Amino acid sequence: MIRERALKVVLVVVGLLFVATAYPMVAMRIGEAEQMMLSVYVTLGIFLLIAARNPSAHRSLIAFAGWSSVAHAAVMAVQAVYDVAERVHFLAGVAIFVIIGLALIALSPAKLKLADA
Repeated sequence: MIRERALKVVLVVVGLLFVATAYPMVAMRIGEAEQMMLSVYVTLGIFLLIAARNPSAHRSLIAFAGWSSVAHAAVMAVQAVYDVAERVHFLAGVAIFVIIGLALIALSPAKLKLADA
């Protein structure tokens, strides 16, 4: 019960953070690639907010959000090695995405067992 409640809180917080990236997407002068990436995160945020109502029914979405966050962090870590000017920015992003990814993976709902027929 505590784990499910914690997962719901994480889903709402991460969902709201991802939806909040809509503001820089439309209000700031950023490149087209960044706008496209943020549009994916805004969409994912909306679906994470929906998943917070019934996490067990959205296992694959939660797993995708967790593992894609870890993958995003890995790419940013490599970029931090090569782009010295942006290293602090990338490493801060790595920390944030690792925390998000691991929290979602660790709290992900267990696979439902089918009843014997």
